[in-house]
Amino acid sequence: MLSRRNIRIKVMQTLYAIESMAGGEKVGEPNSILAKKIEQSKFLFAYLIYFITETARYAETDANNKASKNLPTAQDLATNTKIAGNEVLWKIVDDISFKATLKEMNAEHKIDKELLKKTFRNLENTLEYKEYLEVQSRDKKAEKKILEFIFTNLLLPNEDFTNHIEEHFINWDDDGEMMHSLILAYLNKPGQQNLNDFLSIEKRDFAKILMSTVLEKNAHLLALIKPKLKNWEADRIASLDLILLKMGVSEFLYFETIPTKVTINEYIDLAKAYSTPQSGQFVNGLLDNIHKELESENKLEKISFKGKR
Repeated sequence: MLSRRNIRIKVMQTLYAIESMAGGEKVGEPNSILAKKIEQSKFLFAYLIYFITETARYAETDANNKASKNLPTAQDLATNTKIAGNEVLWKIVDDISFKATLKEMNAEHKIDKELLKKTFRNLENTLEYKEYLEVQSRDKKAEKKILEFIFTNLLLPNEDFTNHIEEHFINWDDDGEMMHSLILAYLNKPGQQNLNDFLSIEKRDFAKILMSTVLEKNAHLLALIKPKLKNWEADRIASLDLILLKMGVSEFLYFETIPTKVTINEYIDLAKAYSTPQSGQFVNGLLDNIHKELESENKLEKISFKGKR
Protein backbone atom coordinates (compact mmCIF):
# COMPACT_ATOMS: atom_id res chain seq x y z
CA MET A 1 0.00 0.00 0.00
CA LEU A 2 2.80 2.41 0.84
CA SER A 3 4.69 3.61 -2.23
CA ARG A 4 8.46 3.96 -2.56
CA ARG A 5 8.00 7.69 -1.94
CA ASN A 6 6.08 7.00 1.26
CA ILE A 7 8.82 4.66 2.39
CA ARG A 8 11.50 7.28 1.76
CA ILE A 9 9.50 9.64 3.98
CA LYS A 10 9.39 7.04 6.78
CA VAL A 11 13.14 6.40 6.47
CA MET A 12 13.83 10.15 6.44
CA GLN A 13 11.74 10.61 9.60
CA THR A 14 13.50 7.70 11.29
CA LEU A 15 16.98 8.98 10.43
CA TYR A 16 16.01 12.42 11.72
CA ALA A 17 14.77 10.88 14.99
CA ILE A 18 18.01 8.89 15.35
CA GLU A 19 20.10 11.98 14.67
CA SER A 20 18.26 13.87 17.41
CA MET A 21 19.29 11.12 19.82
CA ALA A 22 22.93 12.18 19.28
CA GLY A 23 24.26 8.64 19.00
CA GLY A 24 22.40 7.42 22.07
CA GLU A 25 20.38 4.79 20.25
CA LYS A 26 20.66 1.13 21.22
CA VAL A 27 21.43 -1.82 18.97
CA GLY A 28 18.37 -2.56 16.86
CA GLU A 29 16.65 0.67 17.83
CA PRO A 30 16.64 2.18 14.30
CA ASN A 31 14.57 -0.76 13.04
CA SER A 32 12.23 -0.44 16.03
CA ILE A 33 11.75 3.27 15.38
CA LEU A 34 11.09 2.61 11.69
CA ALA A 35 8.56 -0.14 12.48
CA LYS A 36 6.80 2.14 14.98
CA LYS A 37 6.52 4.97 12.46
CA ILE A 38 5.06 2.62 9.88
CA GLU A 39 2.55 1.31 12.44
CA GLN A 40 1.57 4.89 13.37
CA SER A 41 0.93 5.63 9.70
CA LYS A 42 -1.19 2.50 9.36
CA PHE A 43 -3.32 3.44 12.39
CA LEU A 44 -3.74 7.04 11.22
CA PHE A 45 -4.78 5.82 7.77
CA ALA A 46 -7.31 3.36 9.21
CA TYR A 47 -8.79 5.98 11.54
CA LEU A 48 -9.27 8.50 8.74
CA ILE A 49 -11.11 5.88 6.71
CA TYR A 50 -13.11 4.99 9.82
CA PHE A 51 -14.21 8.59 10.39
CA ILE A 52 -15.31 8.89 6.75
CA THR A 53 -17.39 5.72 6.95
CA GLU A 54 -18.87 6.65 10.34
CA THR A 55 -19.90 10.04 8.98
CA ALA A 56 -21.80 8.34 6.17
CA ARG A 57 -23.31 5.73 8.49
CA TYR A 58 -24.52 8.47 10.85
CA ALA A 59 -27.41 8.98 8.40
CA GLU A 60 -28.97 5.84 9.84
CA THR A 61 -28.35 6.94 13.44
CA ASP A 62 -29.91 10.30 12.66
CA ALA A 63 -32.95 8.67 11.06
CA ASN A 64 -33.46 6.42 14.10
CA ASN A 65 -33.18 9.39 16.46
CA LYS A 66 -35.79 11.30 14.50
CA ALA A 67 -38.15 8.34 14.31
CA SER A 68 -37.81 7.83 18.07
CA LYS A 69 -39.21 11.26 18.92
CA ASN A 70 -42.43 11.37 20.95
CA LEU A 71 -44.19 13.04 18.06
CA PRO A 72 -42.13 12.47 14.91
CA THR A 73 -43.20 14.46 11.87
CA ALA A 74 -43.76 12.98 8.44
CA GLN A 75 -40.44 14.47 7.45
CA ASP A 76 -38.73 12.79 10.41
CA LEU A 77 -40.10 9.43 9.33
CA ALA A 78 -39.08 9.94 5.71
CA THR A 79 -35.39 10.69 6.31
CA ASN A 80 -33.28 9.57 3.35
CA THR A 81 -30.60 7.12 4.50
CA LYS A 82 -29.21 6.28 1.07
CA ILE A 83 -25.63 7.10 2.03
CA ALA A 84 -25.69 4.60 4.91
CA GLY A 85 -26.01 1.89 2.28
CA ASN A 86 -23.25 3.31 0.10
CA GLU A 87 -21.76 0.32 -1.73
CA VAL A 88 -18.18 1.60 -1.54
CA LEU A 89 -18.63 2.20 2.19
CA TRP A 90 -19.77 -1.38 2.82
CA LYS A 91 -16.92 -2.90 0.85
CA ILE A 92 -14.66 -1.09 3.29
CA VAL A 93 -16.65 -1.81 6.45
CA ASP A 94 -16.92 -5.53 5.65
CA ASP A 95 -13.18 -5.89 5.00
CA ILE A 96 -11.69 -8.25 7.60
CA SER A 97 -8.30 -6.50 7.74
CA PHE A 98 -10.02 -3.12 8.26
CA LYS A 99 -12.06 -4.49 11.16
CA ALA A 100 -8.98 -6.08 12.72
CA THR A 101 -6.97 -2.86 12.48
CA LEU A 102 -9.75 -0.80 14.08
CA LYS A 103 -9.96 -3.30 16.93
CA GLU A 104 -6.17 -3.32 17.37
CA MET A 105 -6.03 0.47 17.69
CA ASN A 106 -9.25 0.76 19.72
CA ALA A 107 -10.68 3.19 17.16
CA GLU A 108 -14.21 3.16 18.59
CA HIS A 109 -12.99 4.80 21.80
CA LYS A 110 -11.09 7.54 19.95
CA ILE A 111 -13.97 8.89 17.91
CA ASP A 112 -15.60 12.17 18.96
CA LYS A 113 -19.32 11.55 18.58
CA GLU A 114 -20.24 15.22 18.78
CA LEU A 115 -17.75 16.05 16.04
CA LEU A 116 -19.13 13.15 14.00
CA LYS A 117 -22.65 14.56 14.37
CA LYS A 118 -21.53 18.06 13.37
CA THR A 119 -19.73 16.68 10.34
CA PHE A 120 -22.88 14.90 9.20
CA ARG A 121 -24.93 18.08 9.74
CA ASN A 122 -22.45 19.96 7.57
CA LEU A 123 -22.76 17.25 4.93
CA GLU A 124 -26.56 17.50 4.96
CA ASN A 125 -26.37 21.19 4.07
CA THR A 126 -24.16 20.75 1.01
CA LEU A 127 -25.41 20.80 -2.56
CA GLU A 128 -23.27 17.75 -3.33
CA TYR A 129 -25.07 15.66 -0.73
CA LYS A 130 -28.52 16.81 -1.84
CA GLU A 131 -27.71 15.94 -5.43
CA TYR A 132 -26.42 12.53 -4.32
CA LEU A 133 -29.71 11.79 -2.52
CA GLU A 134 -31.83 12.86 -5.50
CA VAL A 135 -30.47 10.06 -7.69
CA GLN A 136 -32.40 6.86 -6.96
CA SER A 137 -29.93 4.44 -8.50
CA ARG A 138 -26.47 3.56 -7.18
CA ASP A 139 -23.57 4.50 -9.39
CA LYS A 140 -20.08 3.37 -8.37
CA LYS A 141 -18.54 6.66 -9.39
CA ALA A 142 -21.09 8.67 -7.40
CA GLU A 143 -20.74 6.36 -4.38
CA LYS A 144 -16.99 6.93 -4.33
CA LYS A 145 -17.30 10.65 -5.07
CA ILE A 146 -19.47 11.43 -2.04
CA LEU A 147 -17.03 9.68 0.31
CA GLU A 148 -14.14 11.58 -1.27
CA PHE A 149 -16.16 14.77 -0.75
CA ILE A 150 -16.57 14.05 2.96
CA PHE A 151 -12.82 13.63 3.35
CA THR A 152 -11.52 16.39 1.08
CA ASN A 153 -14.16 19.08 1.56
CA LEU A 154 -15.56 18.49 5.05
CA LEU A 155 -12.82 16.87 7.13
CA LEU A 156 -9.47 18.20 5.93
CA PRO A 157 -10.47 21.91 5.98
CA ASN A 158 -12.18 21.52 9.38
CA GLU A 159 -9.93 22.81 12.17
CA ASP A 160 -11.93 20.92 14.81
CA PHE A 161 -11.29 17.70 12.92
CA THR A 162 -7.56 18.28 12.44
CA ASN A 163 -7.27 19.19 16.13
CA HIS A 164 -9.05 15.93 16.97
CA ILE A 165 -6.62 13.99 14.78
CA GLU A 166 -3.58 15.74 16.25
CA GLU A 167 -4.81 14.86 19.73
CA HIS A 168 -4.74 11.14 18.96
CA PHE A 169 -2.02 10.87 16.31
CA ILE A 170 1.32 12.59 16.86
CA ASN A 171 2.32 11.77 13.27
CA TRP A 172 -0.41 13.87 11.63
CA ASP A 173 1.92 16.78 10.84
CA ASP A 174 4.43 14.43 9.23
CA ASP A 175 1.94 12.21 7.43
CA GLY A 176 -0.92 14.55 6.52
CA GLU A 177 0.11 15.08 2.90
CA MET A 178 0.89 11.39 2.43
CA MET A 179 -2.48 10.38 3.89
CA HIS A 180 -4.40 12.49 1.39
CA SER A 181 -3.10 10.52 -1.59
CA LEU A 182 -3.36 7.17 0.22
CA ILE A 183 -7.00 7.73 1.21
CA LEU A 184 -8.07 8.71 -2.31
CA ALA A 185 -6.27 5.69 -3.77
CA TYR A 186 -7.95 3.40 -1.21
CA LEU A 187 -11.43 4.77 -1.96
CA ASN A 188 -10.78 4.07 -5.63
CA LYS A 189 -10.29 0.36 -4.84
CA PRO A 190 -12.35 -0.25 -1.67
CA GLY A 191 -11.77 -3.49 0.17
CA GLN A 192 -9.09 -4.64 -2.28
CA GLN A 193 -6.09 -3.61 -0.20
CA ASN A 194 -5.26 -5.67 2.86
CA LEU A 195 -4.33 -3.43 5.78
CA ASN A 196 -2.25 -6.27 7.16
CA ASP A 197 -0.06 -5.68 4.11
CA PHE A 198 0.17 -1.93 4.68
CA LEU A 199 3.85 -2.40 3.85
CA SER A 200 4.77 -5.38 1.66
CA ILE A 201 7.78 -7.56 2.47
CA GLU A 202 9.62 -6.22 -0.59
CA LYS A 203 9.08 -2.60 0.42
CA ARG A 204 9.83 -3.32 4.06
CA ASP A 205 13.17 -4.71 2.93
CA PHE A 206 13.77 -1.60 0.82
CA ALA A 207 13.09 0.61 3.85
CA LYS A 208 15.41 -1.36 6.15
CA ILE A 209 18.23 -1.57 3.59
CA LEU A 210 18.01 2.13 2.70
CA MET A 211 18.11 3.12 6.36
CA SER A 212 20.92 0.74 7.30
CA THR A 213 22.96 1.83 4.27
CA VAL A 214 22.78 5.48 5.26
CA LEU A 215 23.77 4.64 8.83
CA GLU A 216 26.57 2.21 7.99
CA LYS A 217 28.03 4.21 5.07
CA ASN A 218 27.65 7.60 6.77
CA ALA A 219 31.35 8.53 6.65
CA HIS A 220 31.70 7.56 2.98
CA LEU A 221 28.53 9.43 2.02
CA LEU A 222 29.68 12.59 3.81
CA ALA A 223 33.05 12.32 2.06
CA LEU A 224 31.24 12.54 -1.27
CA ILE A 225 28.86 15.31 -0.19
CA LYS A 226 31.11 17.73 1.74
CA PRO A 227 33.40 18.71 -1.18
CA LYS A 228 30.31 19.85 -3.11
CA LEU A 229 29.08 22.17 -0.36
CA LYS A 230 31.50 24.95 -1.41
CA ASN A 231 30.69 27.88 0.89
CA TRP A 232 28.37 25.79 3.03
CA GLU A 233 29.51 24.07 6.20
CA ALA A 234 27.97 20.62 6.71
CA ASP A 235 26.78 21.59 10.18
CA ARG A 236 25.11 24.77 8.88
CA ILE A 237 22.85 23.27 6.24
CA ALA A 238 19.38 22.06 7.21
CA SER A 239 19.61 18.72 9.00
CA LEU A 240 16.89 17.23 6.81
CA ASP A 241 18.70 18.36 3.66
CA LEU A 242 21.82 16.48 4.70
CA ILE A 243 19.76 13.37 5.48
CA LEU A 244 18.05 13.56 2.07
CA LEU A 245 21.41 13.99 0.35
CA LYS A 246 22.82 10.92 2.07
CA MET A 247 19.74 8.91 1.15
CA GLY A 248 19.99 10.06 -2.46
CA VAL A 249 23.69 9.23 -2.78
CA SER A 250 23.03 5.84 -1.16
CA GLU A 251 20.55 5.09 -3.93
CA PHE A 252 23.10 6.17 -6.55
CA LEU A 253 25.70 3.79 -5.21
CA TYR A 254 23.91 0.82 -3.73
CA PHE A 255 20.50 0.47 -5.44
CA GLU A 256 21.21 -0.58 -9.01
CA THR A 257 17.55 -1.04 -9.98
CA ILE A 258 16.54 2.56 -9.20
CA PRO A 259 17.21 4.98 -12.11
CA THR A 260 19.26 8.02 -11.03
CA LYS A 261 16.70 10.39 -12.54
CA VAL A 262 14.00 8.86 -10.34
CA THR A 263 16.20 9.23 -7.26
CA ILE A 264 16.99 12.89 -7.97
CA ASN A 265 13.35 13.81 -8.65
CA GLU A 266 12.13 12.00 -5.53
CA TYR A 267 14.54 13.79 -3.19
CA ILE A 268 13.89 17.18 -4.77
CA ASP A 269 10.17 16.68 -4.06
CA LEU A 270 10.82 15.54 -0.47
CA ALA A 271 13.11 18.50 0.17
CA LYS A 272 10.44 20.90 -1.09
CA ALA A 273 7.71 19.25 0.98
CA TYR A 274 9.55 18.67 4.26
CA SER A 275 12.49 21.06 4.51
CA THR A 276 13.11 24.78 3.79
CA PRO A 277 11.83 26.78 0.77
CA GLN A 278 15.34 26.72 -0.75
CA SER A 279 15.93 23.03 -0.10
CA GLY A 280 14.54 21.71 -3.38
CA GLN A 281 16.99 23.71 -5.46
CA PHE A 282 19.84 22.97 -3.04
CA VAL A 283 19.28 19.20 -3.05
CA ASN A 284 18.81 19.23 -6.82
CA GLY A 285 22.14 20.96 -7.40
CA LEU A 286 24.11 18.77 -5.00
CA LEU A 287 22.69 15.45 -6.19
CA ASP A 288 23.14 16.41 -9.82
CA ASN A 289 26.81 17.33 -9.26
CA ILE A 290 27.53 14.16 -7.28
CA HIS A 291 25.75 12.04 -9.89
CA LYS A 292 27.84 13.53 -12.71
CA GLU A 293 31.06 12.96 -10.77
CA LEU A 294 30.22 9.34 -9.94
CA GLU A 295 29.19 8.70 -13.53
CA SER A 296 32.41 10.19 -14.94
CA GLU A 297 34.41 7.95 -12.60
CA ASN A 298 32.36 4.85 -13.59
CA LYS A 299 31.26 4.36 -9.99
CA LEU A 300 27.59 3.91 -10.86
CA GLU A 301 26.23 0.44 -11.58
CA LYS A 302 22.71 0.73 -12.91
CA ILE A 303 20.72 -1.70 -15.00
CA SER A 304 19.54 -0.41 -18.36
CA PHE A 305 16.07 1.10 -18.34
CA LYS A 306 15.90 1.85 -22.07
CA GLY A 307 12.52 0.94 -23.48
CA LYS A 308 11.08 0.54 -19.99
CA ARG A 309 8.59 2.77 -18.21
